[in-house]
Amino acid sequence: MAIGLHDSTISNPVIRWVDQRLPIFTMMQKEYGTFPTPRNFNYFWNFGALAMVTLMIMIATGIFLAMNYTPHTSYAFDSVERIMRDVNYGWLIRYVHMNGASMFFIVVYIHIWRGLYYGSYKAPRELLWILGVVIFLLMMATAFMGYVLPWGQMSFWGATVITNLFSAFPIVGEHIVTWLWGGFSVDNPTLNRFFSLHYLMPFVIAGVVFLHVAALHITGSNNPLGIDPKGPQDTLPFHPYYTAKDSVGLVVYFIVFAFLVFFTPNMLGHPDNYIPANPLVTPAHIVPEWYFLPFYAVLRAVPDKLGGVLLMFGSIAVLFILPWLDTSPVRSMRFRPIAKWALFLWGIAFVVLGWAGGKPAEQPYVLISQIATAYYFAYFLIILPLLGRLERPLALPESIALPVLRGGGPLPAGAMAKPMEKA
Repeated sequence: MAIGLHDSTISNPVIRWVDQRLPIFTMMQKEYGTFPTPRNFNYFWNFGALAMVTLMIMIATGIFLAMNYTPHTSYAFDSVERIMRDVNYGWLIRYVHMNGASMFFIVVYIHIWRGLYYGSYKAPRELLWILGVVIFLLMMATAFMGYVLPWGQMSFWGATVITNLFSAFPIVGEHIVTWLWGGFSVDNPTLNRFFSLHYLMPFVIAGVVFLHVAALHITGSNNPLGIDPKGPQDTLPFHPYYTAKDSVGLVVYFIVFAFLVFFTPNMLGHPDNYIPANPLVTPAHIVPEWYFLPFYAVLRAVPDKLGGVLLMFGSIAVLFILPWLDTSPVRSMRFRPIAKWALFLWGIAFVVLGWAGGKPAEQPYVLISQIATAYYFAYFLIILPLLGRLERPLALPESIALPVLRGGGPLPAGAMAKPMEKA
């Protein structure tokens, strides 16, 4: 073999010729073929792959929509209607894109829940978790700017209310709002810059996803037991075992996605957004998209505007320091009986915040939001650090293979590790 060529093992002569000069096929085989993964993954581990598929769908449909969209306040609403009525299959592309945003957040919220329950944020995966939170923030920014583009009533007033939140910051707040607007009100410059950034951000997300996956392949995947593989008996090659399992999840996912698109395409949207934007008519009840409602409820839980804004941003910022707030040596909540129920209560509080965020800013919804917000922060800042020191976890299995081969049943006493052994 010539000096400088990669020693490719691929049999196809054409692909081998390429792989010798650019070993991308060898890399794919290593990272997605023979890559060792824990043998006890459950279907919660499908949601990372589902998120990647959804991102690709959103980018593809977004490119086609941008070809027919006009980012101007006088034409934006009409251009969306033209896409729906006159462009071949424009209605389908738009409904896939619109519901794809909701499906993206559903998948990511479940993905985050899995990380919280199985301790995927703990060492050595802290940076992997932080990159995931960055992706979540970029998703939120992208979704907010995309919601403005149809230039309906809720688009316009949602943009006005949310961008005005930055005015709460002393000294620089008004300047930030003027910069976001590109003027002194939400108008054509605002729509233009939101369209430009909405088109750009998914590619930034794709770049961070690449780093997220790279970090995953360095540290290896977590698993439901939260213990590290002890040898080859604890792992399986990613292909064909988990490509097949992901395919099953993908089929179910597309069935749900198709049901939304073809039978209830507007179920997760707001009817006011089918009314052209009118700066002179304020909607009776301004609400963001459903996936922002928990954080919107946190914002409204505090009477002070600046306090509410800081608390809303803090509800996401606390996720960045979560790996250091949880002081328990055990990863998986399966072996932490008290922390598990505390996490379930946190999940209930999050759902309650989403429900309260969609209600008017009046009693009893404000009080309910305040109680749920208090528990949201107490779980991260008080309960987890204390339980990490006070709770006595259940005994951990000695290996991944042992409970798998026994069908997940109870283990003999001799097959258990010390109760406080670090996972």
